[in-house]
Amino acid sequence: MSNTLPLVRGLVLLFLIIVAGLSFRSHGDVGTATQYDPPYLPTECYGNDGSQFPPNNFFAAAGDGIWDNGAACGRQYLVRCISAATRDACVQDTTIQVKIVDYDSTAIGSTMILSGSAFSAITTSSADPSVNIEFQQ
Repeated sequence: MSNTLPLVRGLVLLFLIIVAGLSFRSHGDVGTATQYDPPYLPTECYGNDGSQFPPNNFFAAAGDGIWDNGAACGRQYLVRCISAATRDACVQDTTIQVKIVDYDSTAIGSTMILSGSAFSAITTSSADPSVNIEFQQ
């Protein structure tokens, strides 16, 4: 019995580590996202420089919650839609990377205001104007 006690303790510890890892699915922050449409220039971060936009047009304007007095400019975030008022509005298992290029103080309550391309990549055509997102820098 005394020889098996360390093995049992090790297996119990391994089991607890696995269960703990599975119970923490979210590793980012939660917020809301809306969509904005062109014209996208000028931006608060880079003015009229068209080269600021990523080739896939996955970019966003920061809301007050992440703007950080302009320090958000250029930050990259992984973003995924997690829920919306409309059922099945989120594209499941889709995470995109967006670059912060602008600031929008008028989007009260929104964490990010996504470009049309970015918003369409994580939502379906039936999506509401605002969705809940998980994001991580």
